[in-house]
Order: sequence, then structure tokens, then C-alpha cells
Amino acid sequence: MNIVVSGSHGFIGSALVGSLTAAGHRVTRLVRGERSAATAGDAEIVWNPEASYVDTAKLEGQDAVIHLAGEPIPGRWTPRKKARILESRFKGTRLLSEALAQLAQPPQVFVSGSAVGYYGNRSDEILREESSTGGGFLAQVCREWEGATDLAAKKGIRVVRLRIGVVLGTAGGALGQMLFPFRLGLGGRIGSGKQYMSWIALDDLVGAIQHVLATASLQGPVNAVAPNPALNAEFVKTLGRVLSRPTIFPLPAFVVRLVFGQMGEEALLWGQRVEPARLKASGYTFRYPTLEGALRHALGKA
Repeated sequence: MNIVVSGSHGFIGSALVGSLTAAGHRVTRLVRGERSAATAGDAEIVWNPEASYVDTAKLEGQDAVIHLAGEPIPGRWTPRKKARILESRFKGTRLLSEALAQLAQPPQVFVSGSAVGYYGNRSDEILREESSTGGGFLAQVCREWEGATDLAAKKGIRVVRLRIGVVLGTAGGALGQMLFPFRLGLGGRIGSGKQYMSWIALDDLVGAIQHVLATASLQGPVNAVAPNPALNAEFVKTLGRVLSRPTIFPLPAFVVRLVFGQMGEEALLWGQRVEPARLKASGYTFRYPTLEGALRHALGKA
């Protein structure tokens, strides 16, 4: 397949591009630039969401587009940071959706990233793709992010909105940030530890994306999480066991709120118990369905 990928140099994108290339696909990267395609390489497409520009000529005839770009979530959510988080996702996704809808030869499938934050804070409720959205800033971002794909869907392109959980890999994401204190024996549960963490091994996320590309029956929201979500306390205990380190230093909720503000509240203290119903029903087999197995693989402790 000829596949276009945005966010191709990020934590997920880098792993995905490597896997797609190894599988024999031809990958073209969406790269940010000025309103000109003159300096782009053969395997690059210039785009600039702020200027509402994308080199549509190079999008013609592509088989698939995978959109993963967006402002990182971590960091204190100042008004400016929140605007960047929302606008980077909405503007970029809308720009691609509009561009794809105008093509004479549009791709067969448009896979657009989203997140389990769509569901808000839901305690121990089991959440599937048909579950309602929740409250909070992340849920708002996800709703607008997903809604920005509508023009491509109306064109008849198969659109998949991938609601991604906590991705386990050492090169980035939540696990990458947790490793330093945990390796020092300074890790512990966050808040009560009773909030669910819906996670997925990086290799399984890459595999799920390739499964989505190849499975014509999958469209709309698809939960990209492993089948066994874990309470934060369980996640922390398992990580400590894999690292052979104690996990006796909890991070109280009031400290999370004081240090991280709203980001800490929604990203660290809120939880979602998400089930990958559509991935399972479509026949995807998880390589790392258990938390300990996924952590041991990610950390080379198998």
C-alpha cells in the first residue's frame, strides 16, 4: 500500500513507519513547511495547518492516510497550552479531511488518532465504542478532533477514529516519564490508585493500526487498548515488580492538583475502563494482552 503518515517522527509514528516499511508498504511522511512543495523529498508531503495548506497533488492516489500529529498533552494547561492542544488536533484533522474530500482519487481509508479521554472520568463503568462521551477538557478535545473527520466520511472514505489508551514503550509516553523515579525506588500509586488505566503495548498499537488498514469492516470509533485495563495501584505494583523496585511513595491527589493543575486532574487522577470491543470482534489478536507481559517486553525483562 501507499500510505501517508502525519506525526511520523513522534513516539508512535516512528515505530509505525518502521513497521510499515518493513512490511513492504511505501510510506510518505507529512512534513511541516512553508506554503511550498518545492523543497519536499519524494517521500514527503508538505503541509501547514496554521496556513490551511497541504500539497493535495501528492495526496492523489494514495491508498491510506494515518494522522497522528498533535501538540503533546503533558505540561501545565495554561490557556495558551490548551489552545495549542485543541487547535493542533482540530485544525490539522479538518485540513486533511477537507483535502481528502476534494481529491479525484481519494484514499480508501483515513485513520485519525483520538484518545480514551473521549469518555471522561467514568470510575469502573465498562466503556465500549458506543458508550457516551464524558466531561472535561480532554473529552471536548476528542469530540472536536473526531468531528473534524466528518467531511472525509461524507465523501465515502472509510474513516477510523482510533481512541488510543496509555501506550507502553520506553521511548516516550507515560511509561517513559515514569521510569526514572521508579528505577530509583521512588514510585507509588497516584491519588487513591483506584482509577483505571486503559493501556496498550506500543507493538500492539502498531499492529492494531495495520489491522485497521486491512479490515474493511472497521470504521468509526475503535478503542485501541489492551483487553485488560488495570487500576493505577495495580499498574504501579506490576511496574515495581518488573523493575524489582519498591513502590511505597504515593503521590497524593492534592499534590497532583497543586503541581499539575487541570492536566493532573484529568490525565492522572481520572480513569476509564475501556474495552477494545471492535478490535476483538474483528479478529485482532493481541501480542501482549496482560500488563506484566507488556511491561516486561517494553523493558526488556522477559
